[in-house]
Parts: sequence; structure tokens; C-alpha cells
Amino acid sequence: MAPRLLIVLAMFFVVAAPARADLVQFDRAHASKGARLARAAGGTELAHELQIWRVPTYAIADLRRAGVVRITRTERLLPTMAASLQLATDPLVPFEWWRAAVGADQVDSPGPGKPVTVVDSGIDLNHPEFATRPNTTALNPQTTSEIDEDHGTAVASVVGATNNGVGIVGVYPDAVLRIWDASPFGFLNEGAAIQGIYEAALQGPGVINLSFGGEDDDPLLDDAIRFAFRSGSLVVAAAGNEALDGNPPNFPAFYPHVLTVGATDESNQVARFSSISPTLDLAAPGVRIPIAEPFAQEPTGFSTTGNGTSFASPLVAGTAAWVWTTRPDLDNTQLFELMRRSATDIAAAGFDNASGYGLLNIPSALNFRTPTSDPQEPNEKPREIEAHGLFSSATPPLTTAGHIAGSITASVDRSEDPIDLYRVWAPAGRTLRAQVKGSVRVRLLARATRVHALAVGKRGVAAYRNRGKGTFVYVEVRPAVRFTEYRLGLTAVRK
Repeated sequence: MAPRLLIVLAMFFVVAAPARADLVQFDRAHASKGARLARAAGGTELAHELQIWRVPTYAIADLRRAGVVRITRTERLLPTMAASLQLATDPLVPFEWWRAAVGADQVDSPGPGKPVTVVDSGIDLNHPEFATRPNTTALNPQTTSEIDEDHGTAVASVVGATNNGVGIVGVYPDAVLRIWDASPFGFLNEGAAIQGIYEAALQGPGVINLSFGGEDDDPLLDDAIRFAFRSGSLVVAAAGNEALDGNPPNFPAFYPHVLTVGATDESNQVARFSSISPTLDLAAPGVRIPIAEPFAQEPTGFSTTGNGTSFASPLVAGTAAWVWTTRPDLDNTQLFELMRRSATDIAAAGFDNASGYGLLNIPSALNFRTPTSDPQEPNEKPREIEAHGLFSSATPPLTTAGHIAGSITASVDRSEDPIDLYRVWAPAGRTLRAQVKGSVRVRLLARATRVHALAVGKRGVAAYRNRGKGTFVYVEVRPAVRFTEYRLGLTAVRK
């Protein structure tokens, strides 16, 4: 497979799909009307709570005239993050060198627990790694007949190929494995991927693996990921294979709240193709990884090894589910931080753009201290914390008319969580004080159509005198360093 694939317009040549399709997100205030019009035009609902639909391109103009559209996007094909496939002439299991590299050979994995959902091309359910595997669920029909539909089987095998004496063994062989086929027309496409992320989130908290990406920033894909994170899931994505092509931003890996994974080689060095990025969180083996192949692509089912961050990402996703199964009291924000902070540093001390916080270390992750929870995420934008914005319900305000003092402990990160925004009550005739402890900056903002600053923090304190009626305002917290924990305290005094 070519190391770099161009994103092209999605053109479908099967009866079940329109000749050309666009993705539409309806304005929440007009969602019912929009859904009715989209359905009449032959559209398909992809994510109900996010109001995202796939509709024929010809219907877009009518939907815009009806005043129901928030965003439209031409549906794209999504490149996978497999750099190449190589023939292997020896049995594959002895070549799973990654086991020693990440410490998988030092500890026993648990039985079934937290699920891993692979959103990718379909998997070959007749393959010996999956045919009789317990706790394996296809969330939609699976296809593997097209030339580019081998990727999902390979990725899923790295997560959870069962320990059955055949072929290979995944990082978490007894994982609860769920599969969403995002290539219903023979290629990974954007709408199907968004729908898969959304459906995975509806299943309850778990780990979602995304071994695909592209250079085009798509707010609808970002919304689906934010919905999954708010729903309690951890989203893991391949960083990309563009180190030799200028390291362009790769989405979804570039989005906040995505655990982004680069690739390493047998020397525990960053692979030469692995994308370098300030959003990278950790690295995992991604060179010459033994993988399973669909029978439609390879009659033996086991003739290739894979290179690419596509195969590093499922190692981290499977490990995250393993850790979460053995440490079920963690929430997804704690698991996110634990996975990267427990990594083994392999470059300059601390964070770097090539390996993040270091190389995946399973024994360390299993025993790492429990990080502080980061509540109310995602909360970067007003539409993420207000009712009937991105989500149907609002986040709880930190203070109200009946409780004018409050506090919260949380964290911010320049790449993964650049802003924390909270609703707070500013009582009439009182001075609202927001005081922070930690390497952060704080502001008080007006809660209006055009958000503007009411007060800018000095020495960790922002104060605003409300001379009008009592009202809700926002407290904004931003990091002054790459990552920091902080404590925010709120009081309202008469003077």
C-alpha cells in the first residue's frame, strides 16, 4: 500500500448508495425539520444525537434554503495508516518481537472486560482468529472482498487475535472485540466512520481504535469523537506515516481528546515514517508487525507483516482495554493520562514530538499511580457545556444562585485539552472571584452570542463586579505550560 494516499471525493457505485453524497449536520433548533427533509430526499441518519446525516448532493441546496443546516461536507474517502505490507516466510508468532518491547511477555492478560471497538474496514469473520473467538461482535455487516478491505482484519488481529495455537496472538487475546465496517462501498469513508464512532459510544464506555486519517480537518468527525469522549470512551488513533513528507496535520489524530500513537522499530527507536506532531502522546511497535489477512486477499490468512502507525495504534488500544479491565475504577480521562504517563522515555527527557511521552509499557501502565480525574470533558467551547449545543444536556454549573461558592480540580494540556470552560453564577451586586492554583491562566467571560472578556486574571485571580441582574458567566482556564493540574475556587463577595 502506498505510504501516502490522497483524500478524494467519495463516489459510490453500488445500488445501496447515492451517486454522490454529502454529510450534513442540522442546527439543533431545526433538527426535526431537517431530519424530515433529509429522509424525504433519501438520506440516511448517521448519528442521531449529533444530527449528522448522509444525503444526496442534489438535496443540499434545498436543505440550505430551508434554513436547517449547520454544516455540510462532501463525503471523503479515508486513507488507512498502513505504510506497507511485507511477505513473511517463517511462522508469525516467533516474530511478534513487539511483546518483549512493550512488556507483554512479563504479565498475563485478563479475561474479557472493557471492550475494544475497531472502526475500520470489515474483518473476515471466517478467519481462524475470529471464527470461533468468544466475545466478538460485528456491529454491522462486514465485507472484505475489495482490495483495500484487508486493513480491518489486520488491525483487529493486533488487538485480539485469540490464543488458539494458530497464527498470531493479539496484545489482549481475550478482549471483548467489536467491529464496525466503515468501508461499505469497498473503501473507508467518512460518514461510515462517523457512524461507527457514534454507535461504539452508544454501547457504553470502552476503547475505540481509529487506524485511518487524512489532512482535511472535519468538524463532524471531531464532533463524533467528542461525543464518544463525553460518553466515557477512550479514542485511540494512529499518528500517520508522513514523517518523510513534511509531517502535515493528520486527522483524527490531531484532534484534542484523542490518544495519538506513533510507531517504533525493533531497536525501540521511532520509525522513520512515523509522523512527528505536537499532538503525539506515546509510541508503540509499528514495524514488521505480524498480522492476519482476509482469505479473500490471502489464501493462507497469515502471509504478511505490516508497517505503519495503523498497527501501533491497536497495540495501545488493546493495552488500554486490558488496563481498564484490571483497573475498572478509572474513568476515561484518567486512563488517557495513565497510558501516556506510564510510557518509557526513549528520547529527550519528558515529552517530545516524535515519541510523545515514550514507548508503551504494559507492566508500568498496570501499576502506575491513579491520575487525577478531569471532569466535564470535553469543555473547550460554549456549545459543549450548554444544553442543546453539541450535547442534549448541559454540564453542571460550578456555582448557582443558591450556592455561590464552589471549586473544582482538573487539568489542561496545550494539545489534548487546551481550554476548560465552566458555567458559574455571578450574583447581582456582588464581585465574583475566580482563583486558580497551578500553571494556568484564568479569565471570566460574558455568556453571550459573542463571548468577550469580563475580567483577565492577575496573579491567579480574576474578579468581576456584576452591577446588573444575576446571570451565568463563563470561567476559562488555559495552560501556561504543556500540561498542568490546577484547582479553581469561586466565591462571590459584596464588596
